[in-house]
Amino acid sequence: MQVNTETAILRFSDAYLKLFKRMPQDLHALDSNWIVVNGARFQVVELEFLSAHMELQYKLVQQQKRGLVHRLIRWLRQ
Repeated sequence: MQVNTETAILRFSDAYLKLFKRMPQDLHALDSNWIVVNGARFQVVELEFLSAHMELQYKLVQQQKRGLVHRLIRWLRQ
């Protein structure tokens, strides 16, 4: 599936914001295949892969937080 640069940028910035609680500093498209993120050049497919990986990391962090809260609640109920 071909992804355009605008979609890749939006998906990446959303995942970056969720994971790091801030927007990336420098994020712009060079052309239809290359995107600059914080001074580094990425191809669109690489940025899509990185976005998916950041989404996965965010979900794992959220699961860990929920597990910690559930363990704390069970401990407090004792």
